[in-house]
Amino acid sequence: MKWQGRRGSRNIEDRRRSASGGKSIGGIGGIGIIAVLIIGYALGIDVTPLLNQVAGGGSATTQSTQITAADEQSAQFVSVTLADTEEIWRDIFARQLGETYQPPILVLYKGVTQSPCGGASGATGPFYCPSDNKVYLDTAFFTTMEQQLGAGGDFASAYVVAHEVAHHVQNELGILGQANQIRAQSSTEQSNAISVRIELQADCYSGIWAREADIRFASLERGDIAEALNAAKQIGDDTLARNAGRVPQPHTFSHGTSKQRQSWFKTGYETGDLAACDTFSAAQL
Repeated sequence: MKWQGRRGSRNIEDRRRSASGGKSIGGIGGIGIIAVLIIGYALGIDVTPLLNQVAGGGSATTQSTQITAADEQSAQFVSVTLADTEEIWRDIFARQLGETYQPPILVLYKGVTQSPCGGASGATGPFYCPSDNKVYLDTAFFTTMEQQLGAGGDFASAYVVAHEVAHHVQNELGILGQANQIRAQSSTEQSNAISVRIELQADCYSGIWAREADIRFASLERGDIAEALNAAKQIGDDTLARNAGRVPQPHTFSHGTSKQRQSWFKTGYETGDLAACDTFSAAQL
């Protein structure tokens, strides 16, 4: 992915130089966090409330955090990727919907931080919080993707950012709020099924972003789409379950299978059409 030397976004809130220290979020010990990691790896909606429920309390202090050269490079990469999403979605909203796009703020942090949706930890993966219209990201997750999930490459990392921004797009369109309202009134299995459609639509929107990024900025290089599709594969619910030594249980899926996530990303990439990403009306995912 060609990104060096290009415009970065101003919608970055950098919290990396201060982080909560002491105990983990809510006082969860190492074993508790490890149990939650598999859920966090699945990307998408906020999973940190689960950490808070398990924790039930605890205290934290504030301490200074050292920023490395690698941290700075990752932050610049995220900033450029976010800027790309801003231009692309502003154009798509105007061209396909006749509406104005309001971009989200992206919060960069290192270690742990807080959000209206709950505590944020690098262990849980990136998430979008509709309460404050912000994306929360610890760039250390990119290392986790490469080393633990087998989803390396700069475009795989860009896909992560694009996926979370896609949740903001859903929120701007009123889709996310309606879907979550229905989820709150549904059984666990029904709620999971709706969550899958939310996540697959975000994957489809990510595909639209990838298509437009190549057209507008000529930023894609050979192998970039393969990196994104591999990332989608590695974070499919069925693949995560198997890699954790568990038998996949479709009724528990909240993000979709590897095949579904890849398929909907390709739908967005091939069509560039918001209407083609209507996972909620799709008879088959």
